[in-house]
Amino acid sequence: QVHLVESGGGSVQAGGSLRLSCVASTNTYSKLRLAWFRQVPGKEREGVAAIRGDATATFADSVKGRFTLSRDNAKNTLYLQMNSLQPEDTAMYYCAASYGVAWSPLLKNYYNYWGQGTQVTVSS
Repeated sequence: QVHLVESGGGSVQAGGSLRLSCVASTNTYSKLRLAWFRQVPGKEREGVAAIRGDATATFADSVKGRFTLSRDNAKNTLYLQMNSLQPEDTAMYYCAASYGVAWSPLLKNYYNYWGQGTQVTVSS
């Protein structure tokens, strides 16, 4: 079992930045495939960015060039740096994890561990 705790959400104006963090409780953190998803009420949860243990990362087209993803295996922590935020980035952001071998980075069904979420609100 992996317990995930997100932090760093908040309210910013368009063009601003936020950094989300996700801490995982596990002794095998480096083996985890990790991702950030986001969801707004009434819509499907969508993949934002994902990263493997070797730090290979992938991003949704909507955030490429604005968001960066990194992981600190010594601290069991995943980071999502969000720059040039826009109102359409407003959502609840969830951290997700999986020990799966084959990788479907932005597919929500791939991940079987989820955090409780942190709210990001971007005003125009």
